[in-house]
Amino acid sequence: MKIPFVDLKAQYLGIQAEMNRAIQSVLDETAFIMGPKLDAFEHDFAAFCKAPHCAGVGSGTDALYLALKAMGIGAGDEVISVSHTYIATTEAISFTGAKPVFVDIEPDTMLMNADLIEAAITPRTKAIVPVHLYGQMCDMDRIMAIAKKHKLLILEDCAQGHAAEFNGKRSPMCPVAAFSFYPGKNLGAYGDAGAVVTHDMKIHEYVMQQRDHGRPMGAKHEHAHLGFGFRLDTLQAAILHVKLPHLEKWTELRRKHAAHYTSRLKSLVTTPVEKAGRRHVYHVYALRTPKRDALRKHMEAAGVSVGIHYPIPVHMQPAYASLGLKRGAFPVTEQTADTLLSLPMFPDLTEGQVGYVCDQVERFFKG
Repeated sequence: MKIPFVDLKAQYLGIQAEMNRAIQSVLDETAFIMGPKLDAFEHDFAAFCKAPHCAGVGSGTDALYLALKAMGIGAGDEVISVSHTYIATTEAISFTGAKPVFVDIEPDTMLMNADLIEAAITPRTKAIVPVHLYGQMCDMDRIMAIAKKHKLLILEDCAQGHAAEFNGKRSPMCPVAAFSFYPGKNLGAYGDAGAVVTHDMKIHEYVMQQRDHGRPMGAKHEHAHLGFGFRLDTLQAAILHVKLPHLEKWTELRRKHAAHYTSRLKSLVTTPVEKAGRRHVYHVYALRTPKRDALRKHMEAAGVSVGIHYPIPVHMQPAYASLGLKRGAFPVTEQTADTLLSLPMFPDLTEGQVGYVCDQVERFFKG
């Protein structure tokens, strides 16, 4: 049996007719930048997140960068985040001129360890960027309390957290969150796409202007500021608008598959932990084992595509050599990078496929 890591074709075939109609309507109207279809998606995704404002942008990286700029982050500032993430999180911080400062992660959730934040705060610290990695939200009560105590801003990196919840609340729990709609995300476009979702009208207005070359909302020829061409294409907005009503169903299927994996594998490997009061949406099903590399070879030989998130922590990337951080700086992050293996996870997995994946893991450990 061959099982892909992600099967975007299966998802497309399930919504083919409505997707084709939406794409054809964009082609028929030949309106490819901005317009009513973008407005409709922004309105509905904001409502899905239980927030008043959404600005579609060109990618999740664009969303992180524009949100940080809207928060006033710039040269000389420090922003606390984690090294166990995709590099886009820290790229956005760096491109504002600020310095990323890392804290280690929790051994069980693999998310930002809130116990370590206060020790990382300096007079230059201006913000915290918790990353809701793999589909589970960080300990936002703790993080918000620390931010309030030290008068810091928070930007939630929700690139993998669509529909995740913390005590019944969705991001942004703080004023602003950045989302990615990269094709493999729980809500994915057919190309690059992202969004800034916020409760703060000033942040929303800033992002709306800056994504469109500094034009005030509704203006055509006036440019109040120097900005960027970070707009969300209308075609991608139409695609996302078709997918959005299916996201809850797809999320529950992910959770069902994750429960199946956990029930079968928890005695063999370290399986994902879902903390009380949180809704894990399993963008990735990330198990851990010291035998990761051997297990990976076994799974691939059996026809099961697997992944590693993320084998080189950000603090050990050549791009961040200037920070002077070496192996040993963040031991939990580094151990996670050495032991984590991601199993196939997408809504259209069948029970037979999930069972086969589990069979292969069991065969590896039990012989």
